[in-house]
Amino acid sequence: MEVSSKMRVFFVCLFLLFLVTVTAVNPSLNDDVLGLIVFKADIQDPKGKLASWNEDDESACGGSWVGVKCNPRSNRVVEVNLNGFSLSGRIGRGLQRLQFLRRLYLANNNLTGSITPNIATIDNLRVLDLSNNNLSGVVPDDFFWQCGSMRAVSLAGNMFSGNVPSIIGSCSAIASIDLSVNQFSGSVPKEIWTLSGLRSLDLSDNLLEGEVPEGVEALKNLRSINLARNSFSGKIPDGFGSCLLLRSIDFSDNSFSGNIPNGLKELVLCGYFSLGGNAFSGDVPEWIGDMKGLQTLDLSRNRFSGLVPNSLGNLWSLKTLNLSGNGFTGNLPESMANCTNLLALDVSQNSLSGDLPSWIFKSDLVGENKKTGRVKSSLYSLNEVPVQSLQVLDLSHNAFSGEITSAISGLSSLQVLNLSYNSLTGYVPSSIGGLKTCSSLDLSNNKLNGSIPLEIGGAVSLKELILENNFLIGKIPISIGNCSSLTTLILSKNKLSGSIPAAVAKLTNLKTVDISFNNLTGNLPKQLGNLPNLLTFNLSHNNLEGELPAGGFFNTISPSSVSGNPFICGSVVNKKCPVKLPKPIVLNPNFSSPDLDPSSPTPTLGRKRNILSISALIAIGAAAFIVIGVIGITVLNLRVRSTASRSPAALAFSAGDEFSRSPTTDANSGKLVMFSGEPDFSSGAHALLNKDCELGRGGFGAVYQTVLGDGRSVAIKKLTVSSLVKSQEDFEREVKKLGKVRHQNLVELEGYYWTSSLQLLIYEFVSRGSLYKHLHEGSGENFLSWNERFNVILGTAKALSHLHHSNIIHYNIKSTNILIDSYGEPKVGDYGLARLLPMLDRYVLSSKIQSALGYMAPEFACKTVKITEKCDVYGFGVLVLEIVTGKRPVEYMEDDVVVLCDMVRGALDEGRVEECIDERLLGKFPVEEVIPVIKLGLVCTSQVPSNRPEMGEVVTILELIRCPSGSDGQEELLG
Repeated sequence: MEVSSKMRVFFVCLFLLFLVTVTAVNPSLNDDVLGLIVFKADIQDPKGKLASWNEDDESACGGSWVGVKCNPRSNRVVEVNLNGFSLSGRIGRGLQRLQFLRRLYLANNNLTGSITPNIATIDNLRVLDLSNNNLSGVVPDDFFWQCGSMRAVSLAGNMFSGNVPSIIGSCSAIASIDLSVNQFSGSVPKEIWTLSGLRSLDLSDNLLEGEVPEGVEALKNLRSINLARNSFSGKIPDGFGSCLLLRSIDFSDNSFSGNIPNGLKELVLCGYFSLGGNAFSGDVPEWIGDMKGLQTLDLSRNRFSGLVPNSLGNLWSLKTLNLSGNGFTGNLPESMANCTNLLALDVSQNSLSGDLPSWIFKSDLVGENKKTGRVKSSLYSLNEVPVQSLQVLDLSHNAFSGEITSAISGLSSLQVLNLSYNSLTGYVPSSIGGLKTCSSLDLSNNKLNGSIPLEIGGAVSLKELILENNFLIGKIPISIGNCSSLTTLILSKNKLSGSIPAAVAKLTNLKTVDISFNNLTGNLPKQLGNLPNLLTFNLSHNNLEGELPAGGFFNTISPSSVSGNPFICGSVVNKKCPVKLPKPIVLNPNFSSPDLDPSSPTPTLGRKRNILSISALIAIGAAAFIVIGVIGITVLNLRVRSTASRSPAALAFSAGDEFSRSPTTDANSGKLVMFSGEPDFSSGAHALLNKDCELGRGGFGAVYQTVLGDGRSVAIKKLTVSSLVKSQEDFEREVKKLGKVRHQNLVELEGYYWTSSLQLLIYEFVSRGSLYKHLHEGSGENFLSWNERFNVILGTAKALSHLHHSNIIHYNIKSTNILIDSYGEPKVGDYGLARLLPMLDRYVLSSKIQSALGYMAPEFACKTVKITEKCDVYGFGVLVLEIVTGKRPVEYMEDDVVVLCDMVRGALDEGRVEECIDERLLGKFPVEEVIPVIKLGLVCTSQVPSNRPEMGEVVTILELIRCPSGSDGQEELLG
């Protein structure tokens, strides 16, 4: 490899020597070609964007060279624009030969290294843009030594450090300087403040310090200045008031102090003015209203005090006003009703007081005060909403009082409403449901009373609803289920009562829930365990009871989140739940009677109900005992005689046979338990194990489809490892554990059937069949696009991650166990069935799951290695390669056996991995996704278990692969 690299360098140098020789003969013909080819040789072009740059061309101006523009008269290159080409490497000396170059754009690439003064020595260069790369080091003084023609320079978004070169002050014609988002330090050279032609100066997001000197009035042409997020100090020079063309001023997040200089009142053209995050103090001057062009005014996080200036009402163009984090007192002036274009108003964290501003919350003309009965007055007509366009309103952390009027619905464009930490009273108005566009509503830490209005469900865009620490009563409204985008629901520290509505379980986007310190009662809806995105759920200090929901977040909920509920039980609170055993549904395969209701505790004869005396019951009981004894002895004799011909289980269930309608003995009875509901099997029981309804066979048994009495299809797995299955008690305990595992990408276990010689598992029916069928059988309708395949991979990874989080190992990962539902979502089946066996011996894992050939991790063959979740990771890796390539894990050729993992790994090493991709996907897949997925599959199939990632990490990697912004993290994880 090293010799090859040296040879490449040798030939490049030889080629460049040839070009130099040619240009010596005719320099005007080849200077541009030579310079660009030398530049190209120094960089990497992973996307082949510069493929059209051909060293055999006599000129770069034929129109075919991408990113190159020429002067049609001189036929010389005047512009090179390679913005966003994903180029990497260093900027070499080649561009120095482009002596007619006027504009050079290399922004938004991955260029590295330091910059040399060679670029700036190009005589005619006017625009230089190197922004948003990874360039670093100190910018040398001589970089700007010959910048007489320079008009604009941008080094923004790199990692430059050291001082800003003072020689930049010699660039007398320069109009724009952007050095933002770097690590420049020290003070700004005073020469910069004398550049009279300067129109735009951006030094934001650096480590600059010191004071801005007097004399800035020399910047007569300045339109925009940004010094934000540095460590500047001192006062703002009054001279900026002489820069009458200024339209944007951002001095935020520094250490400036003093008053706002009076000279700034002359800046009538200024539209953006931000002094936020400094140490300014005193009153805000009334002349602020003379800056008529203001659209954004940010004075937040300073030490301003006094009243909010009445003159703000003169700023008719104002769209954003931020006065938060100061010491303002009084109320907002009524004159601000004139600011009809206002979109965002933030006056939080001040000492404002009085009723909520009437020009925002106008009173109803016909509204009646609940305390006095007097009709409320209003300054505005019913149709007049002064700030109807308002999108963000934050009045939090003040001392506002009074009530929230129903006129709040007039703020029809509102997206964020925060009135928290005030002293508001009264009810939450029902008109709150009219805020259709509102995504965040925070009324917490006030004195609100009454109930949460049912109309809250009308605010369908809500993502955050925070009502904590008030005096709210009543129930949590069922209508909350209409707010499907809700991620945060905080109702703690109120006096809410009743139960938690099951509608909350519909809010699948929920991440944070806090209903603590209320008077809630009843059981938690079991469906809450299906919420996929929950991060916290605090239900402490209520009167809730019963067992916590199973699955998902509730499997690992913190004990502190359930404390203060004396009747909550479960392992989290170390309190055993009372055993409430429902009468199981008993399926008697040899008996059928239309008069009996299988869900009834005891059969009844007709509809008559007899009330018997105690003596009669005793007599009947004695007679029954004698009869049962006689029958029992007779049945035992009959069973002994019939055992040789056929076992009871075989008599009861035989693939292809209908259920017998003759009476059966107790020994032939089976126990059917459904985890939810009591379905009627009467119409479909005869087909429970019908051979014609067989869906397939696997390592643990055959699967049949049947239809319940309610018309619902289910899949029945008949276990064929009966001789190895645990006792009934152990079997039922393990099956119930599996029944509690819930995830959108897992096939749901709905119930089971037990006899000593026959065990059935009842699953939900998944309509579109197995992944194996879609990959290897047929074509056309079964074909999976790349997007569908990626979703299968991601969904399977999430399912396995959930199983591992629940301490369940699958043991049997393969494409026949991945099913596809009607929405194209994958569902993993056959999980955890090895838990039903008394031991994980080698016979079981090799013989009974032999269909998993090619998926089994190498440690299965080692007697001393513990079987762990990493075995599932290996099988998942093989599955990934199977999905991408469309090939089986092991394929038998005429003279060879091809192992998929080895084949793909070899192809990757030889640089031809794209040849392995399923030919049905050719031209229809993104390489930037497929190749990392293949690499991930190979990492998962590492021979060493410790080198395989956890399934949680696999999910993270897949999500990074799908989202290009996380590509760096993806490469790091894949190694």
